[in-house]
Amino acid sequence: MTTSSEQGEAARARVLRTTVGVVALLNLAYFFVEVGVALAIGSVSLFADSVDFLEDTAVNLLIFVALGFSLMRRAVLGRILAGVILLPALAAAWQAFAKFGAPEPPDVTSLVVTAGGAVVVNAICAWLLARVRHHGGSLTTAAFLAARNDVLINVLIIAMGVVTALTSSGWPDIVLGVVIIALNATAA
Repeated sequence: MTTSSEQGEAARARVLRTTVGVVALLNLAYFFVEVGVALAIGSVSLFADSVDFLEDTAVNLLIFVALGFSLMRRAVLGRILAGVILLPALAAAWQAFAKFGAPEPPDVTSLVVTAGGAVVVNAICAWLLARVRHHGGSLTTAAFLAARNDVLINVLIIAMGVVTALTSSGWPDIVLGVVIIALNATAA
């Protein structure tokens, strides 16, 4: 016989699992949008931000899969996912390095529209995670904080797009891209 406390806990776990599953899918879907646009327009900052979408996908999948895992198993899975995330971060770093010699500015309209879409996706994810951030321990709190902070990064990309339009320089994109790469590498 289950108690009402156990039923409440099971219901919270289902809501949490559903929420992080939806957030993981949103992040994965927008990763493909952002990486595709980044490659098409040659934007280091968008490419680096696409890595962040992949990282957020991994974190939310970790929560989804590891809800019932022991702390030791969660730590092992977390290390594996961190290693997987480092590969696209290295690709973003290579793209930044390759652009140092010829810092062409990316197409500003595509950059700003794509970053605006990223603001919307990350805001939705933050809103969804805010409702469950206290139900899954430190992992769900971290996922919420990451989504909230990602909104700010996307706003910075939009601002950088304005600077790029005013200066006709590729350097603002490269500099912001390197900052985002560094943030992703430390998060991984």
